[in-house]
Amino acid sequence: MQEIDFMSVLHKSTKRDYLGRVNDTEYPKSKAAVLAKKFDFDYWDGDRRICYGGYKYMEGRWEKVAIKLIDHYKLDCNSRILDIGCGKGYLLYDLKKLLPGISVKGIDISNYALEHSKDEIKDSLTLGNASYLPYPDDHFDLVISINTLHCLHASDLNCALKEMERVSKKHKYLCVESYTNEEQKTNLLYWQVTCEAFHNTESWKWLFSQSGYTGDYSFIFFD
Repeated sequence: MQEIDFMSVLHKSTKRDYLGRVNDTEYPKSKAAVLAKKFDFDYWDGDRRICYGGYKYMEGRWEKVAIKLIDHYKLDCNSRILDIGCGKGYLLYDLKKLLPGISVKGIDISNYALEHSKDEIKDSLTLGNASYLPYPDDHFDLVISINTLHCLHASDLNCALKEMERVSKKHKYLCVESYTNEEQKTNLLYWQVTCEAFHNTESWKWLFSQSGYTGDYSFIFFD
């Protein structure tokens, strides 16, 4: 198990108005959260005050992360990859571009996201949830979950971590939102509309240990 940063290159490229999200008159955070947690149009392509405000494929954006994953885990065209919480599948698409023969699978609870995924990988994506993965034991060379598991309640989170461990025969990597100080904690509470697991970094590491998760991890902070 190793803490390794693959995600800050994307996370830090976005500017956020934390107080604006909480105090917006049309979409205050409580209303935005209700809409966002449906993981439908409003979450992906609705108003920016709710969540993404239009989650479109941007050439090269996810490729940065794909290259880091390929280099670190020594992936090749024979590798099998699973993305838990794949959304519209942009990272998997970029992995396929870089390694055309690679086998990619994605799973997500959002039917809207899967319907609006890249046509080139749509057949590789499955509707489902992280707590019960429809794959055999020791099946994937790398299992990833980026900015998804913090959306689960405690019992489901424990199951998801165990499932991630079960279906991987080798490498695992996850990224979750967290905090190390009161400023980061406050900003996280102000900004996040789908998070159910608000834990500092040490609590996350304890949860990993309790579930038997042995893979790599990183944290997203809201500074």
